[in-house]
Amino acid sequence: MSDVKRKRNVLNLEQKLEILQKLDNGESASTDAEDVLNEGNTISHSAALQSVKSLLDYMGQRGFDYGDITAVRKICVDIRREMNKEQKQRRITYFLKQ
Repeated sequence: MSDVKRKRNVLNLEQKLEILQKLDNGESASTDAEDVLNEGNTISHSAALQSVKSLLDYMGQRGFDYGDITAVRKICVDIRREMNKEQKQRRITYFLKQ
């Protein structure tokens, strides 16, 4: 086992406050946090959601059947649900650390 240290990105106080303000105003701040915390080796939820939306547009243009389009829409719902779950966990973690 090697002693490799991983770089850990952490939001600074100003970034945390900005994200919390967006959340309090009902805006989505998950993209901001993910952009800071993700290091490019994973795809963010917002990027995945955008890809699925592009796929839906393509499917609509090509005349895919309703069942296939419905299955892809379910993927959008799943991604949003996961985004909301992680956003809630980040808020709780942030306040517990303060």
